[in-house]
Amino acid sequence: MAASPESFTETAIPLIEQMYGTALRLTRNPSDAEDLLQETSLKAYQAFGQYESGTNLRAWLYKIMVNTFISSYRKSKRQPQTVPEGDNEDFSLFDTLAAATHETPEAVILDQIPDEQVKAALESLPDQFRMAVLLADVEGFSYKEIADITGVSIGTVMSRLHRGRKQLQKRLWEFARTHGFVTEEEPWETPRRTADRS
Repeated sequence: MAASPESFTETAIPLIEQMYGTALRLTRNPSDAEDLLQETSLKAYQAFGQYESGTNLRAWLYKIMVNTFISSYRKSKRQPQTVPEGDNEDFSLFDTLAAATHETPEAVILDQIPDEQVKAALESLPDQFRMAVLLADVEGFSYKEIADITGVSIGTVMSRLHRGRKQLQKRLWEFARTHGFVTEEEPWETPRRTADRS
């Protein structure tokens, strides 16, 4: 059953207001984030008659916001974003920190690395990886929900999330090392050993 436009203000607007943090992290600019939310609100209102009551309204709104971001903001950038080589290494900063302190990786990150460092590292990720990390780790969406929101396969979501998390770890490594949380050099800088084929 389709939702009535009259219920939009009561049900959708509070959720859209909660989406500002993600809009800001996507656009990296407060006025662009506000514009993105306004466009999202307008598109959601216009399409609200198509929303089926009882389904995940939050995911439906995020899908509209992500599609709006992709069409209105990311396309305006002229320089392609590149993905650094070596981002598929198995090294985990989170596990290294946890082993040193005997705490869970999440607790170590939350307790020892300031929010501004994490935000800056997150904002430096390429759009597709930042979006996957935001939707999974900040907003708590499942792989299936993220796949629906972004319009890609679950496998692509998992790949982007894995690569985004690895890049995030790399960006946080220098901070962790200079503050004594870890002592070794960056593990991904160590040349790979190959078997002697002679």
